[in-house]
Amino acid sequence: MPELTLYYYDSCPFCRRVLHYLEQNEIKIPLKNLLTSIDIRQELVKIGGKSQVPCLVIDGKALYESNDIIQWFEENWRKET
Repeated sequence: MPELTLYYYDSCPFCRRVLHYLEQNEIKIPLKNLLTSIDIRQELVKIGGKSQVPCLVIDGKALYESNDIIQWFEENWRKET
């Protein structure tokens, strides 16, 4: 499985959509809230060149847009049994 981290913030409706999808599908990955630390925001900018959320970082590469993130999980996530 690739190394995954989701960057988000609570008041973003697109982030909430992705978080809801993860919860409904019992997908547990590391989450980083941009509004809790300037370091997290800077980390995201360093990875993807911008502070746009939601952003799923897959093995160090940024994937933006809630629909694209959900589609990635639909195509790539294998539920652990």
